[in-house]
Amino acid sequence: MAGTFDQGFSFDTLAKATDLQKRLLFTVLALFIYRIGTYIPLPGLNPAAIADLANRHLGSGGILGMFNTFSGGALSRMTIFALNLMPYISASIIIQLFTMVSPQLEALKKEGETGRKVINQYTKYLAIAVASFQAYGLSLYLMNAQGSPVVIGGLFPVISIPCLVCGTMFLVWLGEQITARGVGNGSSLLIFAGIVANMPANIENVFQLGKAGAISVFAMVMIFVFAFAMILGVVFVERAQRKVMINYPQRQAILARGQNMDMSYLPLKINSAGVIPPIFAYSLISLPMMVAGFLASGGDNEWLNDIINIFGRGGITFSIIFVALIMFFSFFYTAVVFNPTETSDNLKKAGGYIPGVRPGKSTAEYLDYILTRLTTVGAIYMSVVCILPDVIQNKFGAHFLFTGTGILIIIGVTIDTISQIYAQLLSHQYRGVLKKMEKKKK
Repeated sequence: MAGTFDQGFSFDTLAKATDLQKRLLFTVLALFIYRIGTYIPLPGLNPAAIADLANRHLGSGGILGMFNTFSGGALSRMTIFALNLMPYISASIIIQLFTMVSPQLEALKKEGETGRKVINQYTKYLAIAVASFQAYGLSLYLMNAQGSPVVIGGLFPVISIPCLVCGTMFLVWLGEQITARGVGNGSSLLIFAGIVANMPANIENVFQLGKAGAISVFAMVMIFVFAFAMILGVVFVERAQRKVMINYPQRQAILARGQNMDMSYLPLKINSAGVIPPIFAYSLISLPMMVAGFLASGGDNEWLNDIINIFGRGGITFSIIFVALIMFFSFFYTAVVFNPTETSDNLKKAGGYIPGVRPGKSTAEYLDYILTRLTTVGAIYMSVVCILPDVIQNKFGAHFLFTGTGILIIIGVTIDTISQIYAQLLSHQYRGVLKKMEKKKK
């Protein structure tokens, strides 16, 4: 039977997996709806003035430029999805931080699926509050900016804030539907779609700069070489695992009788936190920077402009704070998703142990030791990937093809989605083999 599953992916298997086809179709349609929404403008704005404002404030690759990339250009067009999922992500950060210090939230977390639903509901309520605050700040920014695109005066915030908040919450709902009825993580796929949608324009921009003589041919070649090298490096690290051998007495008894048996392993990823640390770091940095930007646009606040320049993306101060936040969230989120003590207890209950390590407290300490080293390497790796595009941009004078966070999201989401598709294909094959076996018995 094992040979039945060695073929891996094939279009013949996919053609027979009708349930997977429906899930893929639902995912594609949901992403199509999302892309349509990124072109529906907010009411009461002058499109020409919006384009001019976007060129002046979003084309520099700063914090707002990064969020514009995540939103698939929705922020530069000031559409109903301009805030994207960032308010929900910010709310998730706050709730997870409170979970670590609040006994009530900690108790809800331990209740399993029921508690998770309650926490998710709290996150949505907080996301509405964060989205309202950001929508209010964005509306003030548009009204007070030089060459303001607002054509309906003081009525604009009354109309724009509900539109922006509803747009964000619709994306939260759409992401949940993709997760439940489609393939992959819905929220991650929505951000993934926004980043990928901007990549052709970024590639075209590099060629246009080369054609105009703004950058040399050598710089163009090096940009693409660095991009290819980064993709290979990220794929390699994201797939890397540290396998901790696990022994079970029952299996040892089987081996003692001379039968072959594969050993069990506990796989620990180098980057257990995924893309969460850089996203969380960007979200925390962006909030005060966006507030400073909104306030600075309202008048001659030179001191605010100086702060924005000092802490602007690509600068030394920004890079130091950004790396520090990535390191913090790497350890924080890894502690959330993997508990060495709980894993040790589960191994002990199942009768398993790590060779050379005593069950119980010693096993937990050993796993914590390994996980700490892996997380340190993973945090350094993420910091390099996220900072390197800014270094290349400053070196060659051209925007890189993607942000470091963007490439982490693209590759991470791609690997996760392909894994889920492959798992569903295997499940379909198992069901097919079981049906054949039942027919033979009859």
